[in-house]
Amino acid sequence: MGDSDPSCIPDSRQRGPWADPGMRAGSYQLERRQRGLSRGVHACEALCAPPGWRAGSPGMKDARALATSWLVAERWWEATMERPGPSGHPFSAKTASFQDAVRTLNTLQTNASYLEQVKRQRGDPQTQLEAMELFLARSGLQLEDLDQLNIIHVTGTKGKGSTCAFTERILRSYGLKTGFFSSPHLVQVRERIRINGQPISPELFTNHFWRLYHRLQETKDGSSCVSMPAYFRFLTLMAFHIFLQEKVDLAVVEVGIGGAYDCTNIIRKPVVCGVSSLGLDHTSLLGDTVEKIAWQKGGIFKRGVPAFTVLQPDGPLAVLRDRAQQISCPLYLCPPLEALEEGGPPLTLGLEGEHQRSNAALALQLARCWLQQKDHQGIGELKASQPSLQWQLPLAPVFQPTSHMQHGLRDTEWPGRTQVLRRGPLTWYLDGAHTVSSVQACVRWFRQALRGRDTPDGGPEVRVLLFNSTGDRDPAALLKLLQPCQFHYAVFCPNLTEVSPTGNEDQQNFTVTLDQVLLRCLTHQQHWSRLDKEQASPNLWNSPGPEPGGPASLLLAPCLPHPVSTSSLVFSCISHALQWISQGRDPVFQPPSPPRGLLAHPVAGSGASVLREAAAIHVLVTGSLHLVGGVLKLLEPSLSQ
Repeated sequence: MGDSDPSCIPDSRQRGPWADPGMRAGSYQLERRQRGLSRGVHACEALCAPPGWRAGSPGMKDARALATSWLVAERWWEATMERPGPSGHPFSAKTASFQDAVRTLNTLQTNASYLEQVKRQRGDPQTQLEAMELFLARSGLQLEDLDQLNIIHVTGTKGKGSTCAFTERILRSYGLKTGFFSSPHLVQVRERIRINGQPISPELFTNHFWRLYHRLQETKDGSSCVSMPAYFRFLTLMAFHIFLQEKVDLAVVEVGIGGAYDCTNIIRKPVVCGVSSLGLDHTSLLGDTVEKIAWQKGGIFKRGVPAFTVLQPDGPLAVLRDRAQQISCPLYLCPPLEALEEGGPPLTLGLEGEHQRSNAALALQLARCWLQQKDHQGIGELKASQPSLQWQLPLAPVFQPTSHMQHGLRDTEWPGRTQVLRRGPLTWYLDGAHTVSSVQACVRWFRQALRGRDTPDGGPEVRVLLFNSTGDRDPAALLKLLQPCQFHYAVFCPNLTEVSPTGNEDQQNFTVTLDQVLLRCLTHQQHWSRLDKEQASPNLWNSPGPEPGGPASLLLAPCLPHPVSTSSLVFSCISHALQWISQGRDPVFQPPSPPRGLLAHPVAGSGASVLREAAAIHVLVTGSLHLVGGVLKLLEPSLSQ
């Protein structure tokens, strides 16, 4: 899925005391009014704040000019929450727009205060799957209907989305009609449901949304405490309906969170299952050790259904093995990609980064197994007839990838993951890494990309970090991993594309409050400031690195005069952050004149001059897929069409 997709939170809360969206919005609105704006003014004072600043500091009077942004954001948030939810049948599929559908879908999100309550009061997770089966039946489908979809079911902590993307593209290269369900979306919610690699059209989304919405309204039972499924459940049901109607040859289904109790796990008879790399994520829901998380992920295994995983640490690998053995699921360990390349041409991957090789190796096994199970020809000549045992698991077949497989790997596209956009003097490096292990991989990719860059003439290079982190992750741990990249500026902002609601329905998130997201950004800034001070030394920027490819190889050329600590800034939305970083030098991102107060703080003002004069600006955007999505919405306007 990705980082803290609120739609994927298990729904034991049954959407809480505000079953009616209008009532829920009204209660939440009253709560915000009671709190008032005092905290908001303090948070706004901290926008563009220097490290160590505290709310109310006399030295930050100039930053009060940014109160305008805060008040605009407040009005946006309140207007969004005051919009009445659906009552009865407010729209018809014939007259409602795509944005009407998205706005109504958003009412199925669970609000922030109730989400916190549920995290403290856990219910029986098995009831989640039982509830999903009831929703499926109410929608007009039976579990047996899903068997027709020839599903490839994939879970994991990191890389599961990329693995799905590789797998889908390989099988599409065989001429098969593919469905692909993933989460979260980057720009538009319809990205989550794809046919032949393309997001479904706004018209198809709208028609299916209202058909399913009205069907669930008509079949609600007075004895049931909840009439509509939560956001992610609804989209999962919708994907199943669309894939069946479109008569896809197969569906690649990415798990939302975990596996055992994820609502996608009502799938009874997938063709093959996959588990990508495991690590710590969503610990409040899945457990605080990798072994506990492995138990959850292994919950997608089915009796007699082949499953594949990549090399894992011994502990979680043993858990996966035991889970598979308990239900007689044949589990195989993928050989590294190098084994499949031996004796043939090197494989070219459409996704950058060394870590994508593990995802590609898993995707090749999933695709080949699917083809084999469906009696397709041309699945790759075996190189080893007798599989060997490693770590008490049989090794998956070593085979020669076919031309279809090679083309599929080469042509895979998966935006927001190790993606590079080159725009004049600016190079944007976009990666939605949000766990310790994925940020480590992101740093390796970013540093490797910088080592291979062309050195510009006529001025210094500047490095900028744009970061946000959500959910129960440890931002200090993630930021510490980013320190070796030697950024000149660290910029923090919430996952809000704009402070205006216009055209942003796809990216609204009711599971957090505006106060929370801005204050979290200030916490990120404080962590960065503390880490900067710990790392500071007189020779930080000029001493040779301890090893080839170390920090010394990443020094700027020519070296820009640099303070001992990185300058850091907080902005109220992604648009303002990008305006400051790009300084009008990105030929595509050309917003109107910047808002008043954007350069009010001295750090913002002096940094703007540096950025305008730099020969090259390298911007790493990471920490959250939702942040990356907001950035892509602004940098690639075509994605919003």
